[in-house]
Amino acid sequence: MKTWMAGAVIVLFAAAWTAAAQEGGDGAADLDAARAGVGKWVGTQQILFKERRDWQQSREVFTARIEAVKKEIAQIEERLGETRRTNGEAAGRRAEAQAESVVLRRTGTGLVEAVTQFEAHLRRLRGLLPVPVQEKLAPLYQRMPAVAAPTRASAAERFQNVLGILNEINRTNGEITLASEIRTLADGRPSEVRTVYLGLAQAYYLSAGGEAGIGRPESDGWIWEAAPNLAPRIAEVVEILQNKRSPQFVSLPVRIQ
Repeated sequence: MKTWMAGAVIVLFAAAWTAAAQEGGDGAADLDAARAGVGKWVGTQQILFKERRDWQQSREVFTARIEAVKKEIAQIEERLGETRRTNGEAAGRRAEAQAESVVLRRTGTGLVEAVTQFEAHLRRLRGLLPVPVQEKLAPLYQRMPAVAAPTRASAAERFQNVLGILNEINRTNGEITLASEIRTLADGRPSEVRTVYLGLAQAYYLSAGGEAGIGRPESDGWIWEAAPNLAPRIAEVVEILQNKRSPQFVSLPVRIQ
């Protein structure tokens, strides 16, 4: 279209120039003016054409850039969405971890309170145990922290120690134990005696001189009483436990509390 219009203008210019040449005189001046006007018009059209062409190219570049920016925005929004989901999941995990931590702290506090109570019961029970059992359990009792004193031992370690004491007490309570001990007799002198413990509830002793007695645990510890009439039967029991006599039934008094 632009080429056709430019050609038409040139044809008109040629016709005007021919007419002016035929007429002569002032026609030459008009021709120069027309030629100058056409030249300006053509220049203007060329400028407009170039501007339109540049604008078309710029628009294509801008359109491509806009599409690229849109894609980048979509990718960023997708990453943001993924980040939000990840953050949400992380926040959920943190909340779960915090809740679990609270439960663990409460559980740990409860375990410490429970093991502290067990240790208190075992301290009260210690004086009621037979002396050989007390001596055997002394290392485990020493591991227990002092009352209301800070300790570096964990609740698990303290429970393990408590279970060790209870296991030994339970084992001893189901056995008949023969022990050699030093006991103060009726004459006020300490003498070596053989003591037979029936579990944790009853005991009988016999000295080399034939002095015998019976003992039982009370609230303040073991109470011992002389029982001379039991000496022969206690001697039989001692010999059976020492494998000096065949096992047989021996009747001895037992006080049930």
